[in-house]
Order: sequence, then structure tokens, then C-alpha cells
Amino acid sequence: VHRTLKNLSAQVIDDTNNKTLFSLTTFDKEVKDRFAYAGNVKAAGFFGEVFARRAKEKGITKIVFDRAGYLYQGRIMAFAEALRKGGLEF
Repeated sequence: VHRTLKNLSAQVIDDTNNKTLFSLTTFDKEVKDRFAYAGNVKAAGFFGEVFARRAKEKGITKIVFDRAGYLYQGRIMAFAEALRKGGLEF
């Protein structure tokens, strides 16, 4: 997970093969159409729902959540809880 003041980005990486399996940002059309400004908790929660749904479509169900040193609060927490609600395990 990477966080800026206005956006979030996340990716699923296969560490054994050093390949990015899936990535998504809040610049995605589905997220951008609903939230013009993605720097709030509501947008992060919706982004998590979209990310979980698309990851499951690609067959990804288990992940390791790396918050990249960010505190587990606010947008990072909303994103993680939306991932869990969307059916991803970590």
C-alpha cells in the first residue's frame, strides 16, 4: 500500500517470482467516478472494496498486508477492513 495526501495505490506481488500480479490506484475510472477526491476514509473504504473484488476475479484470495510503515489508522485501516469485508484473507 502506498498513500499520498490525495490518493492510494496498492498491488499484489508474488515475492517468490518477483512479479506484480495485480495493482490498482484511486485513479481508476470506477473509483474516480464516485470520488473526485480520494484522500478521505470513505474513498479508501470504497477503494478497498473495488480492490478486493478485482483481486478475487483474478483468483487471489490470500494476501499479506504490508502497510509500508504507515500507522494502522484512518485510510489504511479503512482500506484493510474493506479488503477483509470483500473476502480477502490476511
